[in-house]
Amino acid sequence: MLLRLAYLAVTNAFAALRLLPVSDRDKDVEILALRHQITVLERQLGAGTRVRFAPEDRAFLAALLTSLPREVLRRVRLIVRPDTVLRWHRDLIRRRHARISKPRRSGRPPTVRSIRALVLRLVRENPSWGYRRVHGELAVLGITVAPSTVWEILKQEGVDPAPERASVTWADFLRSQADALLACDFIETVTLTGQRQYILAVIEHASRRVRVLGTTAHPTAVWVVQAMKNLVMDLEEAGCRAGYLIRDRDGKFPALMDEILAEAGIRTVLTGVRVPRMNAVMERWVQSCRRELLDRCLVWNERHLRHALREYEHFYNRHRAHQALEQAAPLRAVPDPITDPTRIAELSVHRRDRLGGVLHEYSHAA
Repeated sequence: MLLRLAYLAVTNAFAALRLLPVSDRDKDVEILALRHQITVLERQLGAGTRVRFAPEDRAFLAALLTSLPREVLRRVRLIVRPDTVLRWHRDLIRRRHARISKPRRSGRPPTVRSIRALVLRLVRENPSWGYRRVHGELAVLGITVAPSTVWEILKQEGVDPAPERASVTWADFLRSQADALLACDFIETVTLTGQRQYILAVIEHASRRVRVLGTTAHPTAVWVVQAMKNLVMDLEEAGCRAGYLIRDRDGKFPALMDEILAEAGIRTVLTGVRVPRMNAVMERWVQSCRRELLDRCLVWNERHLRHALREYEHFYNRHRAHQALEQAAPLRAVPDPITDPTRIAELSVHRRDRLGGVLHEYSHAA
């Protein structure tokens, strides 16, 4: 014990001699650091053998000891290495600069608030529209946004887009002869009086223009032939040079109908038995007509049905956006995109209702 006491006395004497050239400020810093270490050790008595420094302890020691020279810092009795204290100081400075400096925004700029509000309005007023249908309506209004942007807006607002419908693979004949192709079909519906009505419609493959030839409760051969004669005259007046007409093998189509079309230079092409994909363009229009009109409108009688079909034909040909036409309509081109930021920020869109609100048309308010 005496030997150990003598050793401690000699070592502390030399330590006192080494403290002589040290300034009072450095001594005070060292004392504060040592006292704080004792505080940390007292706080963790019984918690384990490894000393753990809280973030505030690291910040305090780093700010306190960094001002000391490196040789003095190496002499101080620290629990951790001096390099660890310097690393704490570097982390403290890095976090301080991260709080002061503003992070640079990467990626695309956020969508204008008025466009987001318009997208949500279109979905709210038309629950059956998916994000691509909404994108088409925006293109009609001259608002240039990506379909993915519309999808992101709906996703952020918790609105699930309508399921995408599988596209149909066209045959080479349909692709190469689209400008000369017509397609026709009958649609059946029932009025509120219980009377069954048959609607005859024709669609052009290239332009997607629809012509509703008429509706009747008794589709006789005389009625169908007269409807085809009216179609031939309409095509001649419009300057449409059709070469083929696709139809199914329905018994309501008489043989005389094919002869009248052949005299006008239009050849009839019959689809296979129970193969609706061979008349896919017409079947797609039938689906749209049912979903957008017939399933949402109560038809009183034949007169009311004719009126509704005229309204829908006008809506379909002059306003409704079509993906196959790059969001244009058969009788309307896509307007030039709006590039004025002031006009985009102050969008004023007017809604026109057809058939009492069954169909909605959107346009810029005057």
